[in-house]
Amino acid sequence: MKLLIKNGRVMDPASGFDEVGDVAIAAGRIVALQGQIADFTPNKTIDASGCIVMPGLIDLSARLREPGHEHEGMLESELAAAVAGGVTSLVCPPDTEPVLDEPGLVEMLKFRAEKMHQSRVFPLGALTRALKGEALTEMVQLTESGCVGFSQAEVPLANTQVLMRALQYATTFGYSVWLRPQELYLGKGVAASGALATRLGLSGVPVLAETIALHTIFDLVRSTGARVHLCRISSAAGVALVAQAKAEGLNVTCDVSINSLHLTDVDIGYFDSRMRLDPPLRQQRDRDALRQGLLDGTIDALVSDHTPVDEDAKTLPFAQAEPGATGLELLLSLACKWGEDSQAGLVRALAVLTSEPARVLGSALGTLQASAGRLVKGGVADICIFDPASRWMVAPDALRSQGKHTPFAGYELPGQVCYTLVDGRVAFERV
Repeated sequence: MKLLIKNGRVMDPASGFDEVGDVAIAAGRIVALQGQIADFTPNKTIDASGCIVMPGLIDLSARLREPGHEHEGMLESELAAAVAGGVTSLVCPPDTEPVLDEPGLVEMLKFRAEKMHQSRVFPLGALTRALKGEALTEMVQLTESGCVGFSQAEVPLANTQVLMRALQYATTFGYSVWLRPQELYLGKGVAASGALATRLGLSGVPVLAETIALHTIFDLVRSTGARVHLCRISSAAGVALVAQAKAEGLNVTCDVSINSLHLTDVDIGYFDSRMRLDPPLRQQRDRDALRQGLLDGTIDALVSDHTPVDEDAKTLPFAQAEPGATGLELLLSLACKWGEDSQAGLVRALAVLTSEPARVLGSALGTLQASAGRLVKGGVADICIFDPASRWMVAPDALRSQGKHTPFAGYELPGQVCYTLVDGRVAFERV
């Protein structure tokens, strides 16, 4: 299959390449970035006039809900949502049912995803068996079956000795460990501690729940030399600690969710369960620090934290509602909105969705590492084409995800995906 993308503004945030021109694709690879090659005869031509042609998005946190939670999301629906949002690669946590702690489960998930020819799926394996925090999983076998790292998902690991041994073992083999910093006992509330939670009578999660966990993780990283990715930082104090750790030279990276980047606890309003999220929405000073951290590079990547939740689990009193929101189809637009609001600019807004997540994954990408999150001649043709001038209204019923709950319902957002190419094939085309 030969494909020609014509007249688009071709942007590669990693190299700074930004020119209007053509992209020629053959056999799933980019064969030319500037003009047509002399003997190139495409089977299909896409006119990208007025659009930006960029690397496909890489989302470091998206739950697909299979296996075990098919009532909340099917693999078909969530991967369709991914390509509709320009996401060509995504990382899924291990908190399925059963937990991704056996090679056979990982292999089945990857096999099913590959058969659909949609987004590439990179699973995280469970750090401990059944995420119980007791016995370590067989990390070598899980890596061989396709896992790109190891995680406890949303389950805090209370036993520090187990965590230290997990980091030591992972370091021996060069594996990365993905942790959401949250102290077990302080993190049991449903909203961020503060005036609003007190007024609404909601149990609070103090910033200490994040910072205590971060101090523990950093001390263990100093001791073991482990490579740790911190998932969904949520507080100003957390950002400051990450900045200190990076300045010290610790091998840590981190991300932030689209929810924490744009919303605050005030958005909970009168117990709006769409705002029931993990981590909880914090105060404006925290949101401002997260925005600045993403701008200056303290925070490496922006993630959708896609967690589809069904109607029955969400339409409950706030404290009883299941946390989570759909986000795959909103990721690019909310990054562009942050770029506009913070004056970060389009290049940085796209980098935190493409080249920066690819850098976090590093060698775990295998043969894709050289070109993931980039547009380079000879690289894999994972491409997103979107119209930056288009604005669209977030209508939950129009989302392709099976989960229809989003805190951004009714928002008008910039940028709309027109085409998504995965391995040189058109996986999504807006009609």
